Amino acid sequence: MPNQNQIANPQSGQLPQVKGPQMNDRDYLNDCLATCKYLTDNFNIAVREASHQQLYDDMLQILNETHQSARDAFNLMFQKGWYKLEAAEQQKLQQAYQQFSGYSTQFPYH
Repeated sequence: MPNQNQIANPQSGQLPQVKGPQMNDRDYLNDCLATCKYLTDNFNIAVREASHQQLYDDMLQILNETHQSARDAFNLMFQKGWYKLEAAEQQKLQQAYQQFSGYSTQFPYH
């Protein structure tokens, strides 16, 4: 029985039923997405700490392009049914909202 809280598209049927040692399209896309996530995490730090304006500008452009690549890989995986999400329960959303909504008064700028 499918999980009712799961958000996913049906799998495209392009994958073999039995997984062998060879990488398939899903494996390559998953590796691409994982690599993009790793790169964006580290480029984010590098951009934030860049001491030269041109270096900052160049790395920021690379960071944005890498974010877009990650988004494209995610969208393709989701479209093919290779990436599933778990829907949040309304009660948990409301609890998180209540927990963090009070923090906005602590921000220096409103």
